[in-house]
Order: sequence, then C-alpha cells, then structure tokens
Amino acid sequence: MSRKYFGTDGVRGKVGEMPITPDFVMKLGWAAGKVLAKQGSKKVLIGKDTRISGYMLEAALEAGLSAAGLKPVLLGPMPTPAVAYLTRTFRAEAGVVISASHNPYYDNGIKFFSTQGTKLPDEIEAAIENAMDEEIRCVESSQLGKASRIDDAPGRYIEFCKSTFPSELSLDGLKIVVDCAHGATYHIAPSVFRELGADVITMGCSPDGLNINDKVGSTAPKALVERVLQEQADLGIAFDGDGDRLIMVDHTGYEVDGDELLYIIARDLQQQGSLTGGVVGTLMTNMGLEVALAKLDIPLVRAKVGDRYVMELLLEKGWRLGGENSGHIICLDQTTTGDGIVAALQVLKATSRAGKNLFELRRDIKKFPQILINVRFSGEQDPLLSSSVQQAVRDAEKALGKSGRVLLRKSGTEPLIRVMVEGENAHQVQQLAEKIAAEVTAAK
Repeated sequence: MSRKYFGTDGVRGKVGEMPITPDFVMKLGWAAGKVLAKQGSKKVLIGKDTRISGYMLEAALEAGLSAAGLKPVLLGPMPTPAVAYLTRTFRAEAGVVISASHNPYYDNGIKFFSTQGTKLPDEIEAAIENAMDEEIRCVESSQLGKASRIDDAPGRYIEFCKSTFPSELSLDGLKIVVDCAHGATYHIAPSVFRELGADVITMGCSPDGLNINDKVGSTAPKALVERVLQEQADLGIAFDGDGDRLIMVDHTGYEVDGDELLYIIARDLQQQGSLTGGVVGTLMTNMGLEVALAKLDIPLVRAKVGDRYVMELLLEKGWRLGGENSGHIICLDQTTTGDGIVAALQVLKATSRAGKNLFELRRDIKKFPQILINVRFSGEQDPLLSSSVQQAVRDAEKALGKSGRVLLRKSGTEPLIRVMVEGENAHQVQQLAEKIAAEVTAAK
C-alpha cells in the first residue's frame, strides 16, 4: 500500500519539519478522530516519551482530537507497550504514542494502537490519510471532546508487568543494573524489578527532555557494561527511549542481544510445554539462532526487517514468540506488542526456573560472525540491479555454501544499501562483505 505519511511505525521525522509540526499533528489528530469517532466510546489515550517536544505535540493532538469530538485521555510519560496495554484495558477507541523510540531527542513521531492494543490496520491508516486531505471542520461546541488524565497509569502498568512473572518465583538476591535511556521507562522499570525482589541500581533515569538515548540505553550499551562490572552486578538491562526493546548484559560484561534472548525464552517455553509452533525472526536474525533452535526441533521463519512484519507473520502462523536482534521481542502469550520490560521478565523467569545465570544460559547459542556494511548511494542507478554486484553476491554465496548467508537490502529510512554477510569463519566473512561493498560502491 502506498502511504503518504505513515511508515512502518507511524509518522516520524525531525521536530519542526514536516510532518512533525504542530499544525500537521493537530490535523492528524483531527483526521484520526474523524475516522475513529465512528466506532464507539470516543476515548483516545495519549502517552509520550520524555522528549521536550512531547508537550507541544501532545497539546496539538489533544486539540485535533477534541475538534473531531473525541475525548483525549492523557497518560503523561509512558512506555509504548504501556499505552497499548492501557488502551486495551480501558476499551478506548485508540491509543496514541508520541515517540521516536531510539532516535535522538530532536526527532519525534506519532503512532497509533487499535482498541485491541495492536497497531492500526492498514485500512484505518489509509482512511486517516484520506481525511488529511480534507479541511478541518470543528464539531458543535456541545460535542467537543473533553480532555482528562489517568493519574494512576504508571501503577496500573507496573502491576501488569509483574503479573507476567510467576508468583512462585522471585528475584530475591539478584543485583540488577537497570538503564532506562532517560526515556519513558524511567519511573516504571526500576519499580517492577524492585517489587519482584531484586536489588536495583538505576542509570539513565533522569530525563531532562534533551538527553533521551544519549550515550545510554539499548542502542548505547557500553555504559551499562561498565556499570555492571563496576557494581559486580549479576546482570544489566537496557531499554530504548520508548521501552519496546531491550539489550541485556551478563555478569562478565557480555552484551546479550535479541537473538540470544529469543533463544533463552523459546527454550524455557518449550521445557514448560507452552511454546506454540516456532519462532519468527527477521532477515537479519543470526544463523546461530537458527542452528541452536534446530537442535531443539524448534522451527525459525524469517520476516522482513521491522516488528510490524514479525507481528504479521506471527499472526499468520498462529505462533506466539518473535523478534529482532535489536531487542524488539514480541511475547504474544503475555501482551499484544513488543515490550522490553515484559521480555526481560521472561528471560529472568527462564534463569530462575533453570537455576542458572544469564551467562550460563546464553552460552548455549553460538552466534555466527556477522558483518554489516552500510554503503551510501545517490543518483538514479540502483546498485542492486548491477550485474557486477549480483555476481559478487553469487560468488560469496558459493564460497559460504550452506554455512553462511548474504543479504543486500535498501534502508527504509536513509539512502543506504546494507550489505550483510555471515558465516562460520570471521576472516572469510569480512573479506566477502568488503568485496561486495566495493562492488556496490563502484555501481552507485
């Protein structure tokens, strides 16, 4: 479907530039309200991360929704998955999140959840885009939406997260460093792990509107590694700015990525007899996960890169577990969207049941060396159509045989060709990736 404004994860951009301007966001709120007002309760929940621009965009959305006759319900700073959960429990028309996830503070975005806590269906997004072409017409004053606020939203979500961890288990005795990226989990995640018994050391929990994702969080785990080693902690957990993904660190300082976390959760579910089908990964999922799951007779299928596509494939196959190596993990047996806190609790559930630490559990998956080279291109020539690039790919695939992969794909957000090669031999993988990247550079 051709989209004018919506990408795979809502509407996103630099604040002050189209489409992230107050006037556009107000009209987006009105257009969404015009479409959604036809469906029922007229409540729309609005959550945001900790970016300074969130206040401005929240006010614009509130005005647009109210003009369309809907009732904006403000949650304040809340993780993206919390908005999905609360939208479902309050049976609202929709949930709206103001966030640009792991991006810097000067970016922001708007994404919507349906009343079921899932991303809006394509046809609803299309209807909202169509309404954007109309002129704003305010409803009668007697029909304007009245804004309200849910003051106990953080507490409700904390209790939900805790409910995904078995009551017979405890985190007593565990020293955990929790890095909230100065983002939306800053007032949520530490309480969840403390109330389950852990000794929690916090970092990245002092948002000032400008420091979200700045040298902290799941996209910059070096600070967490250093803190785990300094504190001699049992493990560390890092979230991104909106709390829908995580990276963990074991007591040795090793970064445990999404592929390894998926393996740990999948094996635990299998041992408990509650794994439905297999696991959905992406084109970037490491072959090491595929090999490790195969030893357990757990199938892995690959979706296109992006949690939206992981979710689509999960629903198509009727499976419950999937995710990306970036740490965006979807546990449909627990919630309706990717949730960093819930995913972390499923990993800790596995360590507790197994009586082993994170270091011991992650050693059972051996990741293949994987090299990713980004080649910037411009102009009209598509490097992927070059015969020399295609020949270089064929040569690399022949050299790797069945014990490796080659993947070339265009970035969805930048003029980049991403060249990925993985295999058992790190030196060979590096050479092959560089050779293909050189051909892409020559062809652009």
